Amino acid sequence: MFTQTFPATRQGARLARLRASDALAGWDLPPGSAPSDTVASVVAELANNAVLHGHVPGRDFALTLTHRAPADGPRGEDAPYSVLVEVADTRAEAVPPSAVPRAPGPDAESGRGLLLVAALAADWGVRGRDAAPPGKTVWARCDFRPGHRPAPNGTCVTTAERGTRRA
Repeated sequence: MFTQTFPATRQGARLARLRASDALAGWDLPPGSAPSDTVASVVAELANNAVLHGHVPGRDFALTLTHRAPADGPRGEDAPYSVLVEVADTRAEAVPPSAVPRAPGPDAESGRGLLLVAALAADWGVRGRDAAPPGKTVWARCDFRPGHRPAPNGTCVTTAERGTRRA
């Protein structure tokens, strides 16, 4: 597990993505690999949202990554695994929409981040923050199989339940 807090600034969001890549490399998911790039993209979007929509002056956001093997099923080199990304901020009232977001218009300058998360993650959602101070945690689970290749739509998700949400 990797956990770190970052300042709720654009530089903090960038640093969260970089530190996530370092943590993934420690789990034998090197930068440039499909799993590392997928998780780094999800971290970048969720950290950016924490900075833009969850910012409370003087408060940081927290990033937690958890590398998991399935609770049941095959073990060993060929076993599927997942990386759970959790970004916690201190603004409980700024909750993302409860449904998979709709695509913004072609001229919109924002609104694509959660679409990207929904496309890359096997599952994602929002829950109350686990620790003080109050707030929320936006999470996304990315599932992989060793040696997998990106799907035709460009994602690296291997589960059919892409984009489902749980509160």
